[in-house]
Amino acid sequence: MLDIELLRENPEFVKERLRLRREDYPKLVDEALRLDEERRSILKELEALRAERNALSKEIGKRKSKGEQTAELEGKVKEIKEKIEGLEDQLSKVEEQLKSVMLSIPNIPHHSVPVGKDETENVEVRRWGVPRDFDFEPKAHYEIGETLGILDFERGASLAGSRFTVMWGWGAKLERALINFMLDFHTSRGYKEVWVPHLVKPEILEGTGQLPKFEEDLYFCERDGLYLIPTAEVPLTNLFRDTILEEKDLPIYLTAYTPCYRREAGAYGKDIRGIIRQHQFDKVELVKIVHPDTSDQELEKLTADAEEILKLLGLPYRVVALCTGDLGFASAKTYDIEVWFPSQNKYREISSCSNCTDFQARRMNTRFKDSEGRKRFVHTLNGSGLAVGRTLAAILENYQQKDGSVVVPEVLRDYLKADVIKPDGA
Repeated sequence: MLDIELLRENPEFVKERLRLRREDYPKLVDEALRLDEERRSILKELEALRAERNALSKEIGKRKSKGEQTAELEGKVKEIKEKIEGLEDQLSKVEEQLKSVMLSIPNIPHHSVPVGKDETENVEVRRWGVPRDFDFEPKAHYEIGETLGILDFERGASLAGSRFTVMWGWGAKLERALINFMLDFHTSRGYKEVWVPHLVKPEILEGTGQLPKFEEDLYFCERDGLYLIPTAEVPLTNLFRDTILEEKDLPIYLTAYTPCYRREAGAYGKDIRGIIRQHQFDKVELVKIVHPDTSDQELEKLTADAEEILKLLGLPYRVVALCTGDLGFASAKTYDIEVWFPSQNKYREISSCSNCTDFQARRMNTRFKDSEGRKRFVHTLNGSGLAVGRTLAAILENYQQKDGSVVVPEVLRDYLKADVIKPDGA
């Protein structure tokens, strides 16, 4: 959530920056300011009426002590009370409307974010590794997985419908090996491993920005009023909701493995085959709670931590800076890490690393006390370290062999207790 003071003091700056995201966002700023002005007007009127009521009440007390008549004054107090009740009801409605509008306004893009309308105008920052030159036609990960007998899309669909997969044998082991490898690496870099609930209350998703804007993409358990998490970012970041931290406690680095659940409501027709886009998928998440002065540098470090996983796995990738029109709702700046898929002859997203500045902290009321005793909002960052299923798919494609087998990346061999995954019966 943006600071209402920023909207009041510099509305044109806010509208100019938000217009870089989408042309109609400035209208929300105007609506927020209109409601804010209405709210302040009601508060001013309420203050005057309460002062008048208090003065009359005192006068009634004086007159009663003298044995004088107070009926007329008591009638006025009653009228004022009714006016106050009406205004308080009106104030409650205006404040609810203002909150709704403020929750719908996205974060302001960082000054270093490239300006662009959509993903076609994202800017490549760097590449690592050289895509392998195959002496045969590389197959897609879903073909490899089916041939090896480790990815079963038919049974996944029979159990739960489209975009669900069953992993057998070496597929399940490779998924587990990747999770353990990623967690071991990130904890060695100073992240604290956390186990979190996979179901959360609505206000928790509101805190990180998934609600109210992205409700259609979430799974909701109506009987319990709980949502399945779309990413571990949600519970991890909210661990410090309504908390005032000490400055010495910062920065806080957290990591967690969780399954993630997304309805993919806007993804009709995209990545229908394979495990690139699933309703249920595994991910190792990275979250940072940091001092506002260091969040720019912390984003670079967080991105490097996610990149290092791909380097250790020997998977070619590139890093892309998202333009203003492609930024996520809560993010001020985002780097996407895209891994090479030989069958598609292109890079595909495997991680998004974002600096959300104080946007989530304001929604969660997460602050710290600085050296001067001032209470300030922290900055929050998050990134995938990495999406496990997409990493598995990239390994199958980049390490496939002509005979249908897949070489296991060296760093995973101790976890998997195998050097090569071969077709059943080979």
